[in-house]
Amino acid sequence: MTKQFGGKLTKALSEKYARSEQWKQGKFYNMETTTMDISFHSMPKLLYEQFFKTKGRNPSSPLPVEAFDLPSFIAPSAAPKFIWYGHSAVLIRWKDKTIFVDPMMGPDASPIAPFRTKRFSESTLDLIEELPPIDLVLMTHDHYDHLDLESIRRLRAKTDKWYVALGVGRHLEAWGIESDRIREFDWWNTATLDGLEFHFTPSRHFSGRGLTDRATSLWGGWVIRSEDFNFYWSGDGGYGDHFKAVGDKFGPFDIGFMECGQYNKHWHQIHMYPEEVVQAALDSKVQVGVPVHWGGFSLSLHTWTEPAERFSAAAQDESLTILTPQLGSLFSSTDKTTPWWK
Repeated sequence: MTKQFGGKLTKALSEKYARSEQWKQGKFYNMETTTMDISFHSMPKLLYEQFFKTKGRNPSSPLPVEAFDLPSFIAPSAAPKFIWYGHSAVLIRWKDKTIFVDPMMGPDASPIAPFRTKRFSESTLDLIEELPPIDLVLMTHDHYDHLDLESIRRLRAKTDKWYVALGVGRHLEAWGIESDRIREFDWWNTATLDGLEFHFTPSRHFSGRGLTDRATSLWGGWVIRSEDFNFYWSGDGGYGDHFKAVGDKFGPFDIGFMECGQYNKHWHQIHMYPEEVVQAALDSKVQVGVPVHWGGFSLSLHTWTEPAERFSAAAQDESLTILTPQLGSLFSSTDKTTPWWK
């Protein structure tokens, strides 16, 4: 069980993290004051609702995932291609490179909790075996619904490089990944890999895998740029000024994968409402928005389809072009999709 917690914070790591402008008094901080409105007295009711008031929060049957088509995925293409596997796991084929963002393919988002948070789809871990070699994995932060021990174990032998939020590297090293294959990023850090630019961008969230390591690794989003295409991954987090900052610095974006789901009034500052997600896409100058962080797990009290429904309605009101791909389907930014969940 303790393996799930990942790497421990050491004095040497604390000294390393202290070189970040985001590290203050032993932990990382957001750009804006950020809290969760959960009191000791409200906790029992919230836990009861989370684990027992489940009507509509899970699909009536497992959500199917389209079969992986290797020839179509690796076929040359002028524009990047994407596959969404539910929640925040997205596979990318771009410039003859295979990139996997937040590759949580496991069956349970609460591996250390007394109750399971079961994935909406079955046997997703097995899909990893069908994938081609992974040139690069991008990690936004270390929460269990994004960083999954068994997924990392299966990806370890077939992944070349790992670009991760500052502090996440210690978990990967604890799970057997060599340090020279890992590169950690602070906000606004940049790397170039075979013609692609990678920029780690701020989000408004938090981190931690245990009771004592809260905010001891960083969180954020990713921008990937080439000479002919611009991609934004918002990362988890609440609404804030950072979206406009990202848009002003790197936008406009041909496509943006925007966190949309698992929101609640008690943690509104760390997860946006769908209407705010649309505004965040507009702030960051996203031209085509894709809602993620839904369709995989029930981590809040809303129905499983509500994020997509509210996002779609708000996008229509604001004239934002969107895509809502089915799980496992191969798509590009110029494709058309349908509200498949209906």
